[in-house]
Amino acid sequence: MDARFPIGELELPEKVTMDHIQQWLDEIENYSNRLRKVVDGLDSEELNKTYREGSWTVRQLVHHIADSQLNMYQRLKIALTDDRIPTIVAFDQEEWIKLPDNDLPIECSLRMLEGMNERIVAVGRKLTEDQLYRAFLHEDTGETTVAYKIAKLSFHEEHHLAHIKLALSK
Repeated sequence: MDARFPIGELELPEKVTMDHIQQWLDEIENYSNRLRKVVDGLDSEELNKTYREGSWTVRQLVHHIADSQLNMYQRLKIALTDDRIPTIVAFDQEEWIKLPDNDLPIECSLRMLEGMNERIVAVGRKLTEDQLYRAFLHEDTGETTVAYKIAKLSFHEEHHLAHIKLALSK
């Protein structure tokens, strides 16, 4: 197993259906509880564990998951509400992780994730087939559809939950 991609890389079906969207939303909906079960009660030593040499710590991963969900949620809403194909700027996750809010207890990011995921699911459950193909233009990666963003929202959380479990198993 490659520790960088413990669950593999994101693979989308050829045609994303509403059933796929609902499955990904189910994963997002219960993610905060599953993450909390893994990280609740961890001490400082455990929060400072890494899943591979040079990787982020468990603490940094929890904060990063919240930061990323925040950015992806915003992109999802922009794609759904802007009649043009809006251009989205990237966020420098390596610089974000260095900011002082990443020294806070992980509880603030867990609460943030709970609220954001609840809102993502509320938006996602009401999507129409046509809305799945609305898009934004990412300055680094190109055009991204709402369908892909929903898949990425789910995948990204699972990807880092696997990193956290890997770190804690060491």
